[in-house]
Amino acid sequence: MTEQLQKNIDQAAAQIRKAYQTGQPCSPVRELLPENNIEAAYAVQQINAQIWVKEGRRVVGIKAGLTSKSVQNQLGVNRPDFGVLYADMFICDGDEVALDAIMQPKVEAEVALVLKSDIDVKNPTVVDVINAVDYALPAIEIVGSRIENWNINIVDTVADNASSGLFVLGCTPKPLKDLDLRLCGMVMERRGEQISSGAGQACLGNPLNAAVWLAKTFVDNGTPLKKGDILLTGALGPMVQVAPGDTVEARISGLGSVRVSFAQGK
Repeated sequence: MTEQLQKNIDQAAAQIRKAYQTGQPCSPVRELLPENNIEAAYAVQQINAQIWVKEGRRVVGIKAGLTSKSVQNQLGVNRPDFGVLYADMFICDGDEVALDAIMQPKVEAEVALVLKSDIDVKNPTVVDVINAVDYALPAIEIVGSRIENWNINIVDTVADNASSGLFVLGCTPKPLKDLDLRLCGMVMERRGEQISSGAGQACLGNPLNAAVWLAKTFVDNGTPLKKGDILLTGALGPMVQVAPGDTVEARISGLGSVRVSFAQGK
């Protein structure tokens, strides 16, 4: 890596951190990095992850993004991406969130998996993943972007921790043996009106496929997924913007429901 590229990576990381701190979105960080250089984007993400952990944030899992083929095509990529989940991003089922807690928020429904053992074998298979999963939960991810007007490409979203924000977990753990995650249907409602729908197959064909990709990626990176990790496997349907006063509920067949409200503005 050249000295200039490292300086640009550091600048991009600082730009994203400033957006977090001030609540003011920044210009696309891709303007600082080589075109479509995903490795440089992950370097930006990693710098901020290291800083935040030193500041006391606790890592509790990983989220998969870009698991929809249509979104991959939109951004011109052929693989998912990932971001880090921190404990301070967790929201209890049914809680109310201040709309300004996350920049430019949107919501999407997902399947969350919680691990009962490490996945540290080389080239993990779906069997390795199934054996490592303790249970599944319904989840709502509140995604956000520190990039102005969601003007992003793959480099921007990866650098920005995969456009992560907050996440809400349901409280009805279900063992995988009772589920067909490929066919599980999802309906998401806002104030009682349907705003999104989909099924498990929208997530790389099966949410377990997303978990396999995450497991392999982290083994290859030398940081295997660990017991207790939460895996958000990716959206089951289109993400939707939210506004003050909204209550959003997602129901996933076999998994139950999860909901979150957004506070009215002052």
